[in-house]
Amino acid sequence: MSLDDALNELANFDERKTKVIEMRFFAGMTIEETAEALSISVATVTREQRVAEAWLNRYLTS
Repeated sequence: MSLDDALNELANFDERKTKVIEMRFFAGMTIEETAEALSISVATVTREQRVAEAWLNRYLTS
């Protein structure tokens, strides 16, 4: 399984979580920049990122 495959699967599950991961890790945006770009709170970005990371880890290690 590749990271690209995992991100595509995550996008099918929850597109916003995928956007958070892409903005934070591939675009290098801060939590605050990501929150502003997606019009969500910093707490929501943090929560979405934590859940997305767990989902990706589970997907990639299964």
